Amino acid sequence: MAEIVRMPKLSDTMTEGVVATWHKKVGDEVESGELLAEIETDKATMDFESFQDGVLLHIGVETGATAPVDSILCILGKKGEDIKRILADADKNVIIKDKESVPAPSSSPAPVEIVAPAAPAAPVVPVAPVPSPLPATPLATNTRVIASPLAKKLADQLGLSLDRIPGSGEGGRVVKRDVENFKMAGATGMPVMTQEKFTEVGVSQMRKTIARRLAESKFTAPHFYLSISVDMSNAMQARKAINDQGLYKVSINDMVVKATAVALRKHPAVNSSWLEDRIRYNEHVNIGVAVAVEDGLLVPVVRFADGKSFATIGEEVRDFAGRAKAKILEPKDWEGSTFTISNLGMFGIENFTAIINPPDACILAIGGISNVPVVKN
Repeated sequence: MAEIVRMPKLSDTMTEGVVATWHKKVGDEVESGELLAEIETDKATMDFESFQDGVLLHIGVETGATAPVDSILCILGKKGEDIKRILADADKNVIIKDKESVPAPSSSPAPVEIVAPAAPAAPVVPVAPVPSPLPATPLATNTRVIASPLAKKLADQLGLSLDRIPGSGEGGRVVKRDVENFKMAGATGMPVMTQEKFTEVGVSQMRKTIARRLAESKFTAPHFYLSISVDMSNAMQARKAINDQGLYKVSINDMVVKATAVALRKHPAVNSSWLEDRIRYNEHVNIGVAVAVEDGLLVPVVRFADGKSFATIGEEVRDFAGRAKAKILEPKDWEGSTFTISNLGMFGIENFTAIINPPDACILAIGGISNVPVVKN
């Protein structure tokens, strides 16, 4: 008997998914455990395997389309089996999403509007009315160009041809600023915009989730900020001594993760989680390390970081960063942090305000290291 395969919930924050790739097409046989599709969640692109044998009779979400969790992903059954009844029944169901009742997806996927980057607009050349005959002057070299007297005078002084300058005035009229911008563009070799232009792209699942979760955190968890400067002289000397041995390389970030983990072991009240009706004081120390990726930010977790060496921490963070950029992290890689570190020091940022990564109670924002004069003794 034909069975509906629904859009799976592949992460704790996933509300909808995008089918990145189908590995089967309608009419193909599918075995249990065989790769059926790749689904983009809010955190990564994950393989989705079939849980049953059968023939792929229907695809409910085309490649590149978005669908909510539990909507019809596809239908598997016996070859030639009639699925019209299943699809008709599915049309009658209602999915509750964001506390609002919305119709369930139909058998034919609803058109999904994909906003593609707008192509650069071609320059608009207005049809200029033929001006009334003007007294002949040395500046009126091209009667087809509408220009202000000041623009004509400036163009003549700079040796520029008005017919090469796009006008931003009413009806395409060339004004003084157009001549100045055109001259500046020639000096810098860069084009000067005289029209308002923009491009729009669709928001990825990751960015949607980041926006929702951080907004919830910012407006539901009271934030207060503490700042302190730390003398890193001894840390820098220790790092140099370790790296000079040539066994492995230690980064400043590795040292920050290790130092934070050891500090959390001494101060368990900070290593806690807010769970609405109770506070959990964690005895283990799992450090979430924010990693920037093309679509936003991921926070993979270095587990039991207080008991790991610099080398092990560095190896794990580099592995996480590589897999995060390739979108192949697994849910276990980003779940279970008890504290988060966000380090922007490598970009020359001196200080910044980070937003708590729920359910953590705290986040540490790390700025750059600077050589500054210090008063001693």
